[in-house]
Amino acid sequence: MSDFTHFNAQGRAQMVDISEKKESERTAIACSSILVTKEIYEKITEQKIEKGDVLAVAQVAGIMAAKKTSDWIPMCHPLQLKGVDINFNWKIIDRNYELEITVMVKTKGSTGVEMEALTAASATALTIYDMCKAIDKGMVIGKTYLLEKTGGKSGDYYYDQHLEEDN
Repeated sequence: MSDFTHFNAQGRAQMVDISEKKESERTAIACSSILVTKEIYEKITEQKIEKGDVLAVAQVAGIMAAKKTSDWIPMCHPLQLKGVDINFNWKIIDRNYELEITVMVKTKGSTGVEMEALTAASATALTIYDMCKAIDKGMVIGKTYLLEKTGGKSGDYYYDQHLEEDN
């Protein structure tokens, strides 16, 4: 068990010791999406949701989630983030309206920011759901995944959809 760093000598969970790891610039980009009805799409884009500007609130929620990831995920280290950016892109597929969410997180430190980017993408989608659920509870939050990460000992990573092709 000692080869897997998330377990101590007794086989119990531990937070990984990163004190000897070299600091480097690290980035992560994560994606998620939410599928909504035409009515919700129109109300979001025309800013007619009674709770307020859906995308502005969701963007702030995503940034807050990135900053608080270590409060959500037990083994994550609290990090000093250097930047968080969230972008939205609407796709219209047949009669469906899909909002793509892309989150980029940066830091300079001893551990990566993949979990911060994934948490932010998830929180952003959940906030959109929360703000629009009075109109339709049938919205679908789509796959959430790491698109890419740079920096650190393990090097760079780029999503290649190999999991989807095998299924």
